[in-house]
Amino acid sequence: MPTTITTVNVNGLRAAARKGILDWLDTTDADIVCLQETRARHDQLPTTLTHHPRYHLLLAPADQPGRSGVAIYTRTPPTTHRIGFHTPEFDTAGRYIEADIGDLTLASIYLPSGDVGTSRQDTKHRFMDAFLTYLTHRTRDTTAHGRHFLLCGDLNIAHHTPDLKNWRNNRTHSGFLDHERAWLTRLLDHTRTTDVIRHLHPHQNGPYTWWSYRGRAFDNDAGWRIDYHLATPELAATATRPRVERAPTHDTRWSDHAPVTVTYTP
Repeated sequence: MPTTITTVNVNGLRAAARKGILDWLDTTDADIVCLQETRARHDQLPTTLTHHPRYHLLLAPADQPGRSGVAIYTRTPPTTHRIGFHTPEFDTAGRYIEADIGDLTLASIYLPSGDVGTSRQDTKHRFMDAFLTYLTHRTRDTTAHGRHFLLCGDLNIAHHTPDLKNWRNNRTHSGFLDHERAWLTRLLDHTRTTDVIRHLHPHQNGPYTWWSYRGRAFDNDAGWRIDYHLATPELAATATRPRVERAPTHDTRWSDHAPVTVTYTP
């Protein structure tokens, strides 16, 4: 059966609930929704989100209040799930959660955003190094057992120049540094995964998935493509209907990111 999967950074799930994400959840055709930057514990969320009539919720909050957090909504209850990737610094940081659903292992990731010359960039580098090692082994083990693997989420890196509108002005900024982009290339190569959106839109600028709230970035479509579906080869080959669900106007957005949705028919 086709499975439609969405990933979106919600920029605070409680704030998104006030701005319209509940209406979106009520109407989306997604079978699975991966969330990032939820910024809330389970007991801080309204029951309309924790006990949604269409979805089961897996939530991995950060140990620091109001920070990070990832989640997965599924229509079918997963058989098992795991939080973190065996790295003590990040396993309670609300950065990574996996779930097994049928023959699919699905993950929601929120890679740290950096800031050149600060400790935040150092944290991002440590995460990138540890995660590359983990995911290389994880995807090989998963496919060796005849399963599909899909990594969804906000990687806070624009891979190539078509993934960033103002790339010339951002070459020295975190998110478009040469070594960050090279790391993403290595991740794809070592895990043998496909950037599904780029594969299905090989010659398009964007489609962008994040726009700053500053200025007129959204109105001018001056965005970044930093939200990804990375799929193992057999799953990627079944991908159809890729779309970025960009809000029609600036004032109807419930996040500074847009949902990225793909349908798979494995």
